[in-house]
Amino acid sequence: QVQLVESGGGSVQAGTSLTLSCAASGGTLKNYALGWFRQVPGKKRECVAAISQTGTNTRYPNSEEGRFVISRDDAKNTLYLRIRSLKPEDTAVYYCAATELLVHWDLRIVDYDYDYWGQGTQVTVSS
Repeated sequence: QVQLVESGGGSVQAGTSLTLSCAASGGTLKNYALGWFRQVPGKKRECVAAISQTGTNTRYPNSEEGRFVISRDDAKNTLYLRIRSLKPEDTAVYYCAATELLVHWDLRIVDYDYDYWGQGTQVTVSS
Protein backbone atom coordinates (compact mmCIF):
# COMPACT_ATOMS: atom_id res chain seq x y z
CA GLN A 1 0.00 0.00 0.00
CA VAL A 2 1.49 3.30 -1.05
CA GLN A 3 1.96 6.08 1.48
CA LEU A 4 2.04 9.70 0.34
CA VAL A 5 3.67 12.65 2.06
CA GLU A 6 3.28 16.22 0.83
CA SER A 7 5.79 19.00 1.40
CA GLY A 8 6.61 22.46 0.14
CA GLY A 9 3.72 24.41 1.60
CA GLY A 10 4.13 27.56 3.62
CA SER A 11 3.23 31.23 3.93
CA VAL A 12 3.98 33.20 0.79
CA GLN A 13 3.23 36.56 -0.80
CA ALA A 14 0.73 36.93 -3.61
CA GLY A 15 2.35 36.90 -7.02
CA THR A 16 5.09 34.47 -6.09
CA SER A 17 5.43 30.82 -7.10
CA LEU A 18 5.52 27.61 -5.13
CA THR A 19 6.25 23.98 -5.87
CA LEU A 20 4.58 21.30 -3.82
CA SER A 21 6.01 17.80 -3.71
CA CYS A 22 4.40 14.48 -2.91
CA ALA A 23 6.79 11.67 -2.06
CA ALA A 24 5.65 8.07 -2.13
CA SER A 25 6.81 5.12 -0.07
CA GLY A 26 5.68 1.53 0.25
CA GLY A 27 4.89 1.40 -3.44
CA THR A 28 5.83 2.85 -6.78
CA LEU A 29 3.97 5.84 -8.17
CA LYS A 30 4.33 4.63 -11.74
CA ASN A 31 1.42 2.25 -11.09
CA TYR A 32 -1.00 5.09 -10.29
CA ALA A 33 -2.88 7.95 -11.77
CA LEU A 34 -2.34 10.95 -9.51
CA GLY A 35 -4.04 14.14 -8.50
CA TRP A 36 -3.70 17.29 -6.44
CA PHE A 37 -6.65 18.53 -4.42
CA ARG A 38 -7.16 21.44 -2.10
CA GLN A 39 -9.60 22.20 0.64
CA VAL A 40 -10.54 25.21 2.72
CA PRO A 41 -12.60 24.98 5.91
CA GLY A 42 -16.29 24.64 5.20
CA LYS A 43 -15.85 23.78 1.54
CA LYS A 44 -15.59 20.59 -0.43
CA ARG A 45 -12.25 19.23 -1.45
CA GLU A 46 -11.62 20.19 -5.08
CA CYS A 47 -9.26 18.84 -7.67
CA VAL A 48 -6.80 21.38 -9.03
CA ALA A 49 -4.81 19.04 -11.26
CA ALA A 50 -4.64 15.41 -12.32
CA ILE A 51 -2.19 13.35 -14.33
CA SER A 52 -2.45 9.95 -15.91
CA GLN A 53 -0.26 6.97 -15.06
CA THR A 54 1.73 7.51 -18.22
CA GLY A 55 2.04 11.24 -17.61
CA THR A 56 0.81 11.98 -21.11
CA ASN A 57 -2.58 13.33 -20.03
CA THR A 58 -3.21 16.13 -17.57
CA ARG A 59 -6.29 18.08 -16.57
CA TYR A 60 -6.91 21.25 -14.63
CA PRO A 61 -10.60 21.29 -13.66
CA ASN A 62 -10.65 24.90 -12.50
CA SER A 63 -9.23 26.21 -15.78
CA GLU A 64 -5.95 27.00 -14.10
CA GLU A 65 -3.83 25.41 -16.77
CA GLY A 66 -0.78 27.55 -17.15
CA ARG A 67 -0.86 28.85 -13.60
CA PHE A 68 -0.89 25.30 -12.19
CA VAL A 69 1.44 22.65 -13.58
CA ILE A 70 1.29 19.04 -12.46
CA SER A 71 4.20 16.74 -13.20
CA ARG A 72 5.55 13.42 -12.06
CA ASP A 73 9.01 11.95 -11.75
CA ASP A 74 8.54 8.23 -11.40
CA ALA A 75 12.29 7.66 -11.04
CA LYS A 76 12.13 9.76 -7.86
CA ASN A 77 8.71 8.38 -6.90
CA THR A 78 7.50 11.96 -6.57
CA LEU A 79 4.59 14.05 -7.79
CA TYR A 80 4.82 17.83 -8.13
CA LEU A 81 2.50 20.80 -8.38
CA ARG A 82 3.93 24.10 -9.51
CA ILE A 83 1.73 27.10 -8.77
CA ARG A 84 2.60 30.42 -10.39
CA SER A 85 1.27 33.88 -9.57
CA LEU A 86 -0.21 32.78 -6.29
CA LYS A 87 -3.42 34.50 -5.17
CA PRO A 88 -4.92 34.80 -1.69
CA GLU A 89 -7.76 32.56 -2.87
CA ASP A 90 -5.21 29.78 -3.39
CA THR A 91 -4.93 29.54 0.40
CA ALA A 92 -5.88 25.98 1.34
CA VAL A 93 -4.58 22.64 2.49
CA TYR A 94 -3.22 20.83 -0.54
CA TYR A 95 -3.42 17.05 -0.80
CA CYS A 96 -1.96 14.58 -3.24
CA ALA A 97 -3.81 11.40 -4.07
CA ALA A 98 -3.27 8.19 -6.01
CA THR A 99 -5.51 5.66 -7.68
CA GLU A 100 -5.03 2.58 -9.80
CA LEU A 101 -6.88 2.70 -13.11
CA LEU A 102 -7.32 0.05 -15.77
CA VAL A 103 -6.37 2.39 -18.61
CA HIS A 104 -2.92 3.87 -18.40
CA TRP A 105 -3.83 7.15 -20.06
CA ASP A 106 -6.91 7.70 -17.90
CA LEU A 107 -7.16 10.11 -15.00
CA ARG A 108 -9.68 11.20 -12.38
CA ILE A 109 -10.76 14.57 -11.01
CA VAL A 110 -13.21 13.51 -8.30
CA ASP A 111 -11.96 12.79 -4.80
CA TYR A 112 -13.96 9.61 -4.26
CA ASP A 113 -12.18 8.00 -7.20
CA TYR A 114 -8.90 8.12 -5.28
CA ASP A 115 -7.79 5.43 -2.84
CA TYR A 116 -4.65 6.85 -1.26
CA TRP A 117 -4.13 10.27 0.25
CA GLY A 118 -1.39 12.27 1.88
CA GLN A 119 -1.88 14.22 5.08
CA GLY A 120 -1.87 17.59 3.34
CA THR A 121 0.35 20.64 3.33
CA GLN A 122 -0.89 24.14 4.17
CA VAL A 123 -0.44 26.94 1.67
CA THR A 124 -1.21 30.45 2.89
CA VAL A 125 -1.05 33.35 0.46
CA SER A 126 -1.07 36.90 1.76
CA SER A 127 -1.81 39.98 -0.30
